Amino acid sequence: MFLALKEIKQSRLRSSMVVVIMTLIIWLVLFVAGLAAGLGNENASAIKAMPVSHFIIQEDAGERIARSTVSDSQLQQIKQQYGSAVMPLQLQQATITSPSDTNKTDVTYFGIDFTTELAPQPTLAAVDDKSVVIDDSFKAAGYTIGDAFKDERTGTVFTIKGFTAGKAYSHTPVIYLSTSAFKQIATPSATKKAGVNVVALRITDDEAQQLAIKGLTVVTKAAVVKQIPGYKEEQGSLTMMIAFLIGIATFVLAAFFYVITIQKMSQYGVLKALGATNRYLAKSLLLQIIFLALISIIISVLLTLGVAQLLPATMPFELSLPLVSGIIAIFVVVALLGSLLSLYRVFKVDPIEAIGGAGE
Repeated sequence: MFLALKEIKQSRLRSSMVVVIMTLIIWLVLFVAGLAAGLGNENASAIKAMPVSHFIIQEDAGERIARSTVSDSQLQQIKQQYGSAVMPLQLQQATITSPSDTNKTDVTYFGIDFTTELAPQPTLAAVDDKSVVIDDSFKAAGYTIGDAFKDERTGTVFTIKGFTAGKAYSHTPVIYLSTSAFKQIATPSATKKAGVNVVALRITDDEAQQLAIKGLTVVTKAAVVKQIPGYKEEQGSLTMMIAFLIGIATFVLAAFFYVITIQKMSQYGVLKALGATNRYLAKSLLLQIIFLALISIIISVLLTLGVAQLLPATMPFELSLPLVSGIIAIFVVVALLGSLLSLYRVFKVDPIEAIGGAGE
């Protein structure tokens, strides 16, 4: 450790350049990862937050809630098999306006039974056919409890009974209303079909496999989330960007450490001539790299948190402890991988050649 810190102190400019390069790369990865998580939540947080494990969905709906229809007769069969675990869900995207102005907002209605676990928190048993619970993103538009809004298509007016945090679907805020209230704003085609879109359940995989109702299938919540329009494509693109950045970081750091190691060959040769072992030199090099990586990581995390505070509320961005911890672990490994070529050169250095005595 002494040799590693001494070398960093003596080569301040070189060490600073390594820190700057690593900081910028890690900062970019953290920002893209936070953006990916934020976009993912804005696309699917309402489904992810549901305390369920599976959905019963129409077999040919491609695992998409909006395409599915579960008829009333099928719903009764499901209730007979699963009893109180059954939680019907209806979904429809629409546009609302405030009666006091003409500003329009795209939303997604979730028609639910407020006595089930699908009810948003805090649970409001007093919700009726004319009141709703809405996502708290509406607060930015000036909505408060007791305010009213109008469904653009039907003209139906609802009163806001309460707010719930972080509930969105397909990049639109979610409005929770009762199943009877949902009928007031449902499109004519949905009204003719009757029934519900899907049935949410909290059951085991074994119980899920026992469903035997013609035209229906059981899928996991994770599968439903992936099939939300745009979710898979959006996350796939951002994940690919992160993977490329990590790959580029590995090559950049490997080249950087290798060049630095080549410049110090004579010094390593002298140390070997004085009796330093490969193990001692390798330990010193790895400690130096880890130390620089940790400094870069700390600066990057602080920069990312600072920038996150400056981002507008309309930009979805979210950093969680598991996400940040995972990226930190990845970059520690990347830094160590980038040092492998340098370690190989240190192991192979010949003391006599390194100090210029090979031709004597």
